[in-house]
Amino acid sequence: MPSPRYRREMPQRYRLEAGKCKGCGKIFFPPRLICNKCGSQEFEQVVLPENGKIVTFTIIRVAPAQFEAEVPYAIAIVELENGVRITTQVVDCDPEKLDIGNEVKLVFRKIQKEGKTGILLYGYKAVLV
Repeated sequence: MPSPRYRREMPQRYRLEAGKCKGCGKIFFPPRLICNKCGSQEFEQVVLPENGKIVTFTIIRVAPAQFEAEVPYAIAIVELENGVRITTQVVDCDPEKLDIGNEVKLVFRKIQKEGKTGILLYGYKAVLV
């Protein structure tokens, strides 16, 4: 089980930070060490936009144990305004009414409790705009 400090120090989890290749400008989320487009190892940190659109989604009806209380829920691939795609849960809506192309905004939310100690894990989820 990872420690809370380890989780807090993951900037992409909490601040939506990505790596932008200084050689070709491609943005990677989560950040990488080597660009698969040009081979550069030099990156600058960029913050991803909060707004995007649903590219595709699925509705989870049989969930892992830690998410059983949330079924049914939607998981979507969201394309952000800068073209980066991320996978996230869509919340605060009826999953049956989601549609491809819906505009969403990323928000900071509780993801789950970890282990018997109940350590809270946070991250981003999407809500309809």
